[in-house]
Amino acid sequence: MRIQIHQETTYRYEAAANYSMQMLRLRPLDNGCQKVLSWRFTPPPFGTVTESRDAYGNVLQTLYIERLHSEITLTVHGEVETQDTGGVVLGTYEPFPPVFFLRQTELSAPDDAITALSETVREASDGTPLDIAHRLMGAVRDAVDYRIGETHAATTAAEALASGFGVCQDHTHVFISAARLAGIPARYVSGYLWDVGDTEYEASHAWAEAYIDGLGWVGFDVANRTCPTAAHVRVASGLDYLETAPIRGLRRGGGEETMEVRLKVDDAAAQQQ
Repeated sequence: MRIQIHQETTYRYEAAANYSMQMLRLRPLDNGCQKVLSWRFTPPPFGTVTESRDAYGNVLQTLYIERLHSEITLTVHGEVETQDTGGVVLGTYEPFPPVFFLRQTELSAPDDAITALSETVREASDGTPLDIAHRLMGAVRDAVDYRIGETHAATTAAEALASGFGVCQDHTHVFISAARLAGIPARYVSGYLWDVGDTEYEASHAWAEAYIDGLGWVGFDVANRTCPTAAHVRVASGLDYLETAPIRGLRRGGGEETMEVRLKVDDAAAQQQ
């Protein structure tokens, strides 16, 4: 499958800022499940961009703006060829051993409710990590209804489970928290998702990957109750959202900030018909 992605993110400030720095993890990489056919990032003309790799091997682009500005627009456009591997991740750069991803973070820290969820799933399973992970995907989705606008970037796994609703970020945090409690290394993944029924989105997508002996890393898209397919484009991975966030930054001045995201993910073949 060939997936086209066009994303435009605009920040507006009530007053002029005199310095901004944006850390961008927007660019996907080739692996055994996908090949990047084209990718273009367009920063504002008054900014400077550097590119490197972070500790996990994700592409990290950093935008610096050192002049007065009241608006920033960031645009990416690309095309990625994907294939369905049944959720099994192939050919990714792995600088850390799987046990590293047993570490909990502030966003994934378990409480009594997550501990109980993890234990209930383990008791109902056949004891294998693969069965636990699949059952956990369903249990988390049952416990956390999909609802936009009720949680935010700083919502923890415990808070999301307690509220009973959230978005893909929250489903992923609850899953990786409970999986780690079960002794299964798990990590957060950011990327893009093509949906045959809806090509325009307010944000990119997120899912989890769990390490299964004999298979390696396997993806679990909790929000959609499925393992990633050819409709998924993988961009970045880390311990939690903060380490994979598409855009994070800081600025000096500017006052109140508003952000607008316009994202379109489409099937290139359909576009050519």
